[in-house]
Amino acid sequence: MIKDLSVIIVSYNTASLTFYCIDRLFSSLEKEKNISYEVIVVDNGSKDDTIKRLKKISLKKPNLLIIQNKKNIGYAKANNLGIKKASGEFILFLNSDVLISDINWNNLLKFFKKNEKIGALTVRVNLKNNTIDPACHRGLPTLWRSFCYFFRLEKIFASFPFFNRLFGGYHLVYLDLEKVHEVEAISGAFFLTKRKILERLKGFDEDFFMYGEDLDLCLRIRKLGYKIVYYPLFSVLHLKYQSGLRKEDKEIKRKTNYYFYQAMKIFYQKHYEKKYPFFVNFLVYFFLERKIKRYEKNWD
Repeated sequence: MIKDLSVIIVSYNTASLTFYCIDRLFSSLEKEKNISYEVIVVDNGSKDDTIKRLKKISLKKPNLLIIQNKKNIGYAKANNLGIKKASGEFILFLNSDVLISDINWNNLLKFFKKNEKIGALTVRVNLKNNTIDPACHRGLPTLWRSFCYFFRLEKIFASFPFFNRLFGGYHLVYLDLEKVHEVEAISGAFFLTKRKILERLKGFDEDFFMYGEDLDLCLRIRKLGYKIVYYPLFSVLHLKYQSGLRKEDKEIKRKTNYYFYQAMKIFYQKHYEKKYPFFVNFLVYFFLERKIKRYEKNWD
């Protein structure tokens, strides 16, 4: 039976966060009387007590489905397993460190259904300091935009009209964050889309192990003629960096840095390499390869 919504959460050694995420998610969804839903947790071979706690929750929540992988197969592959299991008309990719609070799911899905040209949507994703997570409101990372971001030109000119358009394209800093509008890319932290679109695109590109897969999916959705929408009438809290680039464990930090730059290389090869001359590509790959080898050789 087709449900209205399937929520897919990938977990990896974040038992407490995942439990908290699911608890808040069910509390929010259970307020809605007219929506059928399921929550699918894909665990990537966690060594903590994630599975034990999930199985305990599933005894009380029959619409919680668990997919247990023997090892970490990556974010893209794990989500694709969830897609195959999902029965919802709409599919939400939700990070295990995102907390739901004030979402009216009926209104959100109704807005999506009324606008047939929407291919993906995110709400406002806030960080703990109540500022927006910039990853949920992005332009595509062209060479110019990436240059402006990494050399802090975007930040310097963010408050200056005209210049913020010129230098702030990576995070679209010139747009009003209080209003609904189209963006070019959103984050996998809260990524709502339609199952029929995912089936047409065959889900995430599994060449991406970690990072970059959400940007790639957004670009491919846009190529189909759909819009990506930022919908700030609702918000969620992202407890960011719990398992990524700023985690204390040095080995994990090295590996996530490796996957970050590896994802940049894959994205550039796939979408930009043919647009630029040889010497530009040489410089880009020289920079990325140095970063990749730096973190690769430091693995334990």
